[in-house]
Amino acid sequence: MALIKTVRNYTPQFGKNCFLADNSTIIGDVVVGDHCSFWFNSVIRGDVNSIRIGNKVNIQDGTVLHCLYEKSTIDIGNNVSIGHNVIIHGATIRDNVLIGMGAIIMDDAVIGENSIIAAGAIVLNGTNVEPGSIYGGVPAKRIKSINQKQTKEMIDKIAENYLMYASWYE
Repeated sequence: MALIKTVRNYTPQFGKNCFLADNSTIIGDVVVGDHCSFWFNSVIRGDVNSIRIGNKVNIQDGTVLHCLYEKSTIDIGNNVSIGHNVIIHGATIRDNVLIGMGAIIMDDAVIGENSIIAAGAIVLNGTNVEPGSIYGGVPAKRIKSINQKQTKEMIDKIAENYLMYASWYE
């Protein structure tokens, strides 16, 4: 059973049809939309500040979400896939985004809608990722613009697949 923990009088809140893997951990000031999934060994720590997660978001195995005390929050839009072993620390992720495996997104970064962060990228503090683009590298830089239709199709497919995967555990 997932660890759901109240901290500082904040208890995580979940929308409809969310999947929580047995060893996922969700703590404190966390508000989650509908059709989200939290995979094995994911840690969502809303102990020092708020974490808001939209609808149809999958947070894959080993991912950690955390903030800075009284300084940064996490806001994640709708239809977002966060790959295995990602770290998001006090950032904003807009709608229809794919964060590749092992990426690190630092405080006050904003990931624009319909964007992809490449696997292993490090998005530094305060970086604004342009909507409709791919960023990669260390530190992450803009690689190119991407076709909005193709990107949306790919991001939608991954998000839909994770809804299917979650259904296998019902």
